[in-house]
Amino acid sequence: MIIVASSNGKVGISAAMEVLRNGGSAIDAVEAGIRLVESNPQDNTVGLGGIPNLLGQVELDASIMDGRTLAAGAVAALQGYEHPISIARKVMEELPHVLLAGSGAERFAAEMGFQRRELLTENARETWEEQLRQAIPEAVLANLQEEPDLRQWVQRVRESQRAGGTVNFLAQDADGNICAGVSTSGPGWKYPGRVGDSPLIGAGNYADNRYGAAACTGLGEMAILSGTARSVVLYLKMGLSLEEAGREAMEDLHALASPYLGGMNVVALDKDGRHAAFSNRQDRTYVYMTGEMDKPEELPRVVVPK
Repeated sequence: MIIVASSNGKVGISAAMEVLRNGGSAIDAVEAGIRLVESNPQDNTVGLGGIPNLLGQVELDASIMDGRTLAAGAVAALQGYEHPISIARKVMEELPHVLLAGSGAERFAAEMGFQRRELLTENARETWEEQLRQAIPEAVLANLQEEPDLRQWVQRVRESQRAGGTVNFLAQDADGNICAGVSTSGPGWKYPGRVGDSPLIGAGNYADNRYGAAACTGLGEMAILSGTARSVVLYLKMGLSLEEAGREAMEDLHALASPYLGGMNVVALDKDGRHAAFSNRQDRTYVYMTGEMDKPEELPRVVVPK
């Protein structure tokens, strides 16, 4: 049994491992671990306290994939619900679809009994207002909701755009089944409705019991254009080692045009429970925990420079 997560997953990794120790599935563990991160108001990358878009709305993306069946569920541009990972799981289990977005995802969440709540914390609101005042005139800011050319202000705040963040969880249970899950609020001050890689199966998330799993954090457009999570698993299928597969998927990003270049991080797990993580930036870490460990360990990622 093993859990691998992005560094902010430390909040939930011990609880996720406890699920596995009690006989729970990899899917149960991934959901349990991510929910704790989503509920952490100090983590501005997901759920409660997530970074808002340009209009001050917290929009959430999430996905979960079952490596045993290759089934998956995802939600995108979801507002007003703290646990998109749980809603994504319900999409996987209750619908003949993979991805629900916007108002449709919110309707489904209500139908499944999830409770709405305000996600924009006072701290996140103050940061949003401070950043926008630096880039947008007060007269425009006062009527930003009605602004007919919102895209120009997205460009203006791009320089001060707060890189968001994402939580990744990969788990392998006692039966050898693998699950991958991802949840995010995306980059700060994004254009309303922007969807990154996190809810897109093959881009930000992929799991297949036969080979392994991978999940991404960073500039989502990069993973979308390169199919990064699926690439890692395909390279494993081709017979590459875990480190070789991760490096190859990271190097695929080098061909992207400059508007889509930025930070990218990947966590990966192979079918035999070996783990690794990769980044194109220095000093990035990840965490892992096995069933024999009392607490998680944090390790550096393999650096594959841009």
